[in-house]
Amino acid sequence: MSLFIPTWSSDTRLDGKTAIVTGGNTGIGKETVKDLASRGARVILACRDMAKGEQAACDIVREVKGAKVVTRQLDLADTKSICQFAENIYNTEKALHYLINNAGVAVCPSARTVDGIEMQFGVNHLGHFFLTFLLLDLLKHSAPSRVINLSSAAHFFGKIHFDDLKGEKDYHHFRAYAQSKLANVLFTRELAKRTEGITAYSVDPGFVNTDILRHIWRPLLDIVKNFGFLIKTPAEGAYTTIYCTVTPENQLVTGGYYRSAIRVVQYNCCENGCYGVYKNPLLPKTGCELRVKFHT
Repeated sequence: MSLFIPTWSSDTRLDGKTAIVTGGNTGIGKETVKDLASRGARVILACRDMAKGEQAACDIVREVKGAKVVTRQLDLADTKSICQFAENIYNTEKALHYLINNAGVAVCPSARTVDGIEMQFGVNHLGHFFLTFLLLDLLKHSAPSRVINLSSAAHFFGKIHFDDLKGEKDYHHFRAYAQSKLANVLFTRELAKRTEGITAYSVDPGFVNTDILRHIWRPLLDIVKNFGFLIKTPAEGAYTTIYCTVTPENQLVTGGYYRSAIRVVQYNCCENGCYGVYKNPLLPKTGCELRVKFHT
């Protein structure tokens, strides 16, 4: 158990609500699905591997009395799969109150999505960006609704390399990861400003002991694991996601970056983008560039 979990609990019910959790078959995502289901929400568990998704859903239904969990196939590295998933949602769902963009890959070897994009940027940001865009009408129809994007403290080290988004020039696994997590935060900011009836939050789950750690440099991982109090369990890692899902809107800041459930990092913004929280002097420019590139 980590020492950095604040004392917070909520008995908020979500009966009659529908949520999508990407990557809900394992780790933080599975714990998120379990918690939402225990509150009465109908949860759509979206994942690439249907067999693993069905097994996770069965586990949750067995553990949570009355859980309403369904599994849908979604490969965030393939835009066709994302389109098919969104079409299925529109055909089967009357409402969508929570979109939790939880799935991700971290510090992995160089790889490409089906569409030729560097894997971490493609899955962690662009895949979720596209999914959110496709589901916006349903989210607006279901307002008030929320979008929660899982980011990371790694975003503080990120910079958007517009001249090399595919990672072809000089790929570095951590730099690519940090770039994708920075994009998550900036996307959350813009989504919050540009939509009515939809609030958006980016969440830092902390250092969590899940399968996503498998690509981390082994000596570093061994050192960190020797300090067990630094590492959260998947349930602890889901804590802030749940906080941003069930806490009343008037107690949250839309567009905010949350970690440890009750700590929000405020960003200073100008008309050309967001900056001020970053210590790297190159990052204010990066924030402005991202807005220009995505919205002009």
